[in-house]
Amino acid sequence: MKSSLMIGIILIALGTAGLVFKGFSYESKETVAKIGSLEASAEITKDVEISQALSIIVLVAGVAMVLVGLKK
Repeated sequence: MKSSLMIGIILIALGTAGLVFKGFSYESKETVAKIGSLEASAEITKDVEISQALSIIVLVAGVAMVLVGLKK
């Protein structure tokens, strides 16, 4: 399979996932206080939003890559 075709398929999948899920969240452990050898940490949930415009751009780029891959 041609590399541009493979990259196009991956971009289409990523663009579609960005439009469907619109974001994701993850947890991280962060140190909130440290006094000498004593350390306090907390689990913090962070949200990441995926821009709809970015998802559309990635999706269109994927379609273009697939078309280029099919023409070669």
